[in-house]
Amino acid sequence: MNRLGWTVLFLAVVCCAKKEPDSAEFDAASVGVPVGERISLGGLSVIIPEGWETRAPTSSMRKAQYALPRQGGDAEDGELAVFYFGSRSAGSVGANLDRWRRQITPSDEGPPSDPVTRTVDGMKVTVIDLHGSYRAGMGPMMAPGPAKHDYRMVAAIVESPAGAYYFKLTGPAATIGHWRESFAQCINSARGEG
Repeated sequence: MNRLGWTVLFLAVVCCAKKEPDSAEFDAASVGVPVGERISLGGLSVIIPEGWETRAPTSSMRKAQYALPRQGGDAEDGELAVFYFGSRSAGSVGANLDRWRRQITPSDEGPPSDPVTRTVDGMKVTVIDLHGSYRAGMGPMMAPGPAKHDYRMVAAIVESPAGAYYFKLTGPAATIGHWRESFAQCINSARGEG
């Protein structure tokens, strides 16, 4: 192979190596167990990875809340909110995925928005990864807030015997990209209680 051929091959390998990880890490057994503390959320427990900062929930709908420190030049931390509504849940999995999709106006780059479904400790888990302009619901009527550009949301629904738990990770794209693997490890650490 000549010098040009080797250069093209090298560039192809480098470009592929820098590709954003897709939802496959939620399927991979090799993602590993996070180092951190196992916490109980009632009918479900998870390991909260080191580096995540516990916050007081800002709403009575939130079971737990964490700040994931900003990375690079991002202006804000990432936020993980965990929601639980008891055995009655908060609508179907599809309805929740649609609600989350409506909060993000997709960008051309970023991961596909197709959900991935797998089983963790015998529980069905559905994960979606969205990138674009984020407009979170605000106030009692959940009206959309101002758009935040180059944001990412990785959200998971864990269908436990005690009801569904909703994990919604949002923040600037670089910060969420940094913490995404630890989020996958947290979700993969889920264990039913009771």
